[in-house]
Parts: sequence; C-alpha cells; structure tokens
Amino acid sequence: MTSSFANIGIKFHHGLRQRRSKFTPNFVETKTLFFSSLSKPRQSSNLEKIVSFSRFNRIDSTSTMEFGLKYDEPERYSKELDVAVRAVQLACFLCQRVQESIISKSGDEILSKDDHSPVTVADWSVQATVSWILSQSFGRKNVSIIAEEDIGNLSKANASDLLESVVKTVNDCLIEAPSFGLEGPKLALGPTDILESISRCNSSGGPKGRFWVLDPVDGTLGFVRGDQYAVALALIEDGKVVLGVLGCPNYPMKKEWLSYHHRYYRIISKLTPPTSDSWNKGFVMYARRQSGEAWMQPLLLGNDKFVGPNSAKPVRVSGVNNPALATFCEPVEKANSSHSFTEGLAQSVGLRKQPLRVYSMVKYAAIARGDAEIFMKFARAGYKEKIWDHAAGVVIIEEAGGVVTDARGNPLDFSKGIYLEGLDRGIIACAGSDLHDKIIGAVDASWDSSSL
Repeated sequence: MTSSFANIGIKFHHGLRQRRSKFTPNFVETKTLFFSSLSKPRQSSNLEKIVSFSRFNRIDSTSTMEFGLKYDEPERYSKELDVAVRAVQLACFLCQRVQESIISKSGDEILSKDDHSPVTVADWSVQATVSWILSQSFGRKNVSIIAEEDIGNLSKANASDLLESVVKTVNDCLIEAPSFGLEGPKLALGPTDILESISRCNSSGGPKGRFWVLDPVDGTLGFVRGDQYAVALALIEDGKVVLGVLGCPNYPMKKEWLSYHHRYYRIISKLTPPTSDSWNKGFVMYARRQSGEAWMQPLLLGNDKFVGPNSAKPVRVSGVNNPALATFCEPVEKANSSHSFTEGLAQSVGLRKQPLRVYSMVKYAAIARGDAEIFMKFARAGYKEKIWDHAAGVVIIEEAGGVVTDARGNPLDFSKGIYLEGLDRGIIACAGSDLHDKIIGAVDASWDSSSL
C-alpha cells in the first residue's frame, strides 16, 4: 500500500434477501468516519482511499453502504481479529440453538466433569468449531490453542450418542459459516474430524510464541440454567494478550435487567417483543492491545427480523469514582470464591450497592460497557485461576479505559502456562485508577483478618 493510511470498509445491506445478514466486523482505532454510497462513488484523496479489508464480504445488487474507518498506520493482528470476531459470532449462534434445546428438554446432554462442574454438547461443539475455523483460516501448523475441554468423556465407548450429537451440532453450525463470512467444509465433518479438532487444543502456553486461548462456554452452569454465559477467545503472543473477543448472547441491552435471572428476562421479552430496529440482547465485544478502544456489535442470530446494520459501537468504562455510587460484580458460585471476604471489603471501602452476581466473563463485559465499576474475585485456598477465564476480558477492559491487576497491583501474567501463576491473593478489575487504588488499599488492610 503506497498510502501512509490504511482503511477498513464495513458493508451492510438494507434489504435482507437471504435468511441472515452478511457479517463484517467493525473493529478499531477510529480516527475519521465517513460514509459513501457505492452507487455514487466518492472522490477521495490519496490519504482517503477506501480499502475493503474483508476478503469474505460479497456484494450483490442490493442497496449497500460502506463505512470507511481511517487509521494512522496498518494495524497489527487485523486478520486475526477479523477471523476471531466471526468465529465467536458463529459460536454464539451455535450456543443459542443448544441452550434452547437444553431448556426445553430434560438435560440429557449435560455431563459432570471430574471437578463436578457441568459440561454440555455446546462446550465440545464450540471448541471443535472454533478450532476448525482457526486451522482453516491460518493453517493447521500455524495454530496453537489452549482450551478448557478435552475429549476424555467424549471418546469413551459409552459416549457414542453424545459424540453423535456433537458431530451433528458442529455440522449444522458450519453450514451457516458463509453467512458469517467464513468458509465451511466441503463435506460434513465426521466423528474423527471432530475429535481431532477438539484434541488439537493441547497447547501448554508459555512466554514465547503465539497461541490462542479459548473458553468455549464460560459459565456453563449459567448456560444450562438459561442464564448468562460467554464465549471467550483471545490471542497471546510472547506472554501478552494482544486481542480478545467476548460473545455474550444473553446480555440484555437494558442495564437494569442484568441483575435478574435470565428466565424472567425471557418472559418480559415475550410480553414486550422488540421492534425490528431495536437491539434487544446479545453482543460480541472485542479489543486489540494498544488500540485504546473496545467495540461491541449485535449478534447475528439467523433471525429474519434483524434488519439493522452490522456496525459496532465503541464501549467505554464508567466515569464513576465514588465507591458509594459504584456497582461491583462477583461470581455467582461460592465454590471457588469468597463472598464473605468481598462483602467485608465492600463495606470497608464504602460500597453501598448490592453486588451484581453474574456468571462468567460477562462481569468483564459489564465493566467495559459501563454497567458496573468493580469486579473482585478472591479464590479460596487451593484454587488456581486459569488463563481462559480471564484473557479476553482483561484486554477488553484495559482498552476500554479500565484497570485489571492482582491484589498487589501487578498485571496478570499470562506467560506461565494454563494457570495465572504468581497471582497475589485475587483479581481486581475497576473502571478507573482511583477506585482501583482504594480497593487495593482496603485489601491490604483487611487481608490479615480474613480466613482465606
């Protein structure tokens, strides 16, 4: 490219002639936004040439608008972020289908892992799907993945029905890949293909090289209950998280509904159905390291009511720095987190609102989009935090203007393998440095008297 500026084009269709809108992510460090109709080409200078970034976008004769976003220099990890956003969008589509099935049935597709946490068809299916997409997009030899699930339970002799269900779920999902700008397989994947895709996620991480980190369904307990969950994908290079993508299919756009169990939200939504131009629930949020911005775009769910543009909106952390006005998040589960310690800590620092207890990395998304200001997690003795539970959320909050550290104020270290080794006591994420400093000080003052 001869120009010193790179541009990315976003295309969307006003008329939906197919079942699902074609999808183009809009990620980025925005400097200038301009609009140009393809039917009336805009005369641009050398510094404003429009370059369509997406190789997958197909243009037809329907009315199409193009959004150009200008950058000071070609950004790194552009293709990686493009593919990651598409993959998470497709994974969310898969999860929505499976969750509806689980809620309407008896739960035969739910198993318990060795640590008694649940695992579902969706966990294995998302892992297989994302692994396959990344391998196809970048080459199998160039892709290294750390992910939560393995094929232990799935490859047992008595698990043939379960494996068959996963194979069907993955193939049904990949049929829809072209609608998300991704190339699907020429032939349906078989059981061996699926098991290979899942088992390929066997990287051990470390301080050197590049690897992806995937949590196929973060918050599986919330998922099986019809509540909040997330699909989380991040890319780590030389021990640093360089991009993160969070899919939050059940996140309501109305902040006040976030504290309600999703089943009540579903009832109200049916009583007051969304209009065709509204954004009711669900999004994919993403950020790229050192861009200084995070973005959120609606899900593509295969619903023919979706007629709005596939454009993303910037997200920014809240400006609240008074603890009395701040909302803090903590995990729902008490098994690996101390609610009593965070309750005492909240009182000592002056937090007055009831805690927002939600499943999964949805907590990170809540802070990044300004719906909450603080996330605290202090694990019980013996529990070790895993990198797939935090990587994507951390980079998104930081690029949205927030702060994430351990309880000593140190950055989280993603270079030590699958665990956050060296973590000092717990994790603290805040909308700003003032709140963060107050929480850190309160932890130091309260820790010796705690039973953690």
